[in-house]
Amino acid sequence: MTARCLGISAYYHDSAAALVEDGRPVAAAAEERFTRRKHDRRFPRQAVRWCLSQAGVPPDRIDVVAFYDKPLLKLERLLETHLETAPRGFASFRRAVPALMREKLFLRTLLERELDAVAGGVDWAAKLLFAEHHQSHAASAFFPSPFREAAILTMDGVGEWATTSSGHGTGGEIRIRKEIRFPHSLGLLYSAFTGYVGFEVNSGEYKTMGLAPYGSPRFADLIRERLVDVKEDGSFRLDLRYFDYCAGLRMTSDRFHETFGGPPRAKDDPLTQRHMDLAASIQSVTEEIVLRLGRSLAVETGSPNLCLAGGVALNCVANGKLLTDGCFEEIWVQPAAGDDGGALGAALAAHHTYLGGPRETAGPGDAMHGALLGPSFEQDEIESRIRAAGARFTVCAERELLAVCAESLVAGDALGWFQGRMEFGPRALGARSILADARSPTMQAVLNEKVKFRESFRPFAPAVLRDHVARWFGLDRDSPYMSFVAQVARKDIPAVTHVDGSARIQTVHRETNPLFHALLEAFEARTGCPVLVNTSFNVWGEPIVCTPEDAFACFMGTGLDALAIGRCLLRKADQDPALRRDR
Repeated sequence: MTARCLGISAYYHDSAAALVEDGRPVAAAAEERFTRRKHDRRFPRQAVRWCLSQAGVPPDRIDVVAFYDKPLLKLERLLETHLETAPRGFASFRRAVPALMREKLFLRTLLERELDAVAGGVDWAAKLLFAEHHQSHAASAFFPSPFREAAILTMDGVGEWATTSSGHGTGGEIRIRKEIRFPHSLGLLYSAFTGYVGFEVNSGEYKTMGLAPYGSPRFADLIRERLVDVKEDGSFRLDLRYFDYCAGLRMTSDRFHETFGGPPRAKDDPLTQRHMDLAASIQSVTEEIVLRLGRSLAVETGSPNLCLAGGVALNCVANGKLLTDGCFEEIWVQPAAGDDGGALGAALAAHHTYLGGPRETAGPGDAMHGALLGPSFEQDEIESRIRAAGARFTVCAERELLAVCAESLVAGDALGWFQGRMEFGPRALGARSILADARSPTMQAVLNEKVKFRESFRPFAPAVLRDHVARWFGLDRDSPYMSFVAQVARKDIPAVTHVDGSARIQTVHRETNPLFHALLEAFEARTGCPVLVNTSFNVWGEPIVCTPEDAFACFMGTGLDALAIGRCLLRKADQDPALRRDR
């Protein structure tokens, strides 16, 4: 009989649901994609409803519902932290009490009520389990990986108490060996600098990473001397006098501001060279800590393989440095490394740890199906939905669609690409993507200004045919989830070459995404270049598109020239001007 585990993450940021059948991920999606509210933290009602529908069985056939952390342990940490910082932390404590009581002390009741609202008549109380936060991250990292055994490293802001954990996985078992505990946190250290340079904490860290190559790490020694004491094995302690996240309502203290030359940058203030140097400095320190943690873990476990998860694992520059270092032969990063992936990890932990289910590795690849675990739409449904939205389109055979889209890209168009199942995780991987010609010297500026409506310094990732990656980049291995940054080996793809000559690489594989692979082949046949710009199909401040209607609305509100959605081809020039959206 098939064992089905439903995983849920909620009430912090990036809530999500995931469904696992006999240890295999079959459905996963973040709630933001359905509600259109970026980083939606609410209970993922729509994501749960979709996962249950995708299972194709009655809700009472779900064996376990696993929540991604333990609320009472988190409540313990929050209360102890406020007590230790009293009376200074009273204001933040008073503001937090209602949510603490509702979302931590009575979370089981709240989850049962929410699940009953999704599907009534089921004894959800008998099915509900709670995993520890870093256990969920570790499970999401190891169990879907291609490795029979591997070292495991998880790094984020904070779970219950742990902020960094390391361990080892073998078969269906994970053992956590070491932890670094709150308030000492690499994720919160990086977020503190993210907030200080004027980006939003818990969502703008990738901007800090993208800004770093424009600066010089001239503050790195100061960070090491005053803010963080890093040991040889990568363990560390923060000097809490420079931070205010324990007791206050901000990340950094006045002492921090005095040390680094002034108050935090307001988000509308201009970025200066100092801000770029601060970004470069915290990126450098982060890379050093990750390298030391990885090297010590390699010695401790003796494993040639490493699995990564947690929000810090989305720092693909640090991942690239760890890969280049060679302390591990192979590294696999969970594509949904943040809290959304915690839902999948909780479900996997329930299957293997609670139910004792067996684990079979996925052979030469992983078990994530290219991270294409979200909703998809049949061709007739696409046509009826976009027709109702007012779209004007032609329907093409697949070969014709590929040819026309390749020619459109060669002509310099920005192409919306909506095909198959939606990606799980923060990165578009060729299912909900905006594509363009990587050879264009103006494309980065055009996409940032007229399509994405975001900061001009932000880079774009290349999607490259796997068989050609070594000829174009300083990388010769799989990177299907944009997990690693490497140097660009050629000068003729400026649209995906960052200011320091690097790129966040996605290798495209025929086995997991045959249509996207075929489009790259069609583009290469016309240009000799197997590389396209691949960025997420959304604009600044909005989630990646989920439905055909989302795709059409984004298309009509941006500078996109064409849209391929299923086998429907839309040209901007053919659309009703009255449907255009002014952003």
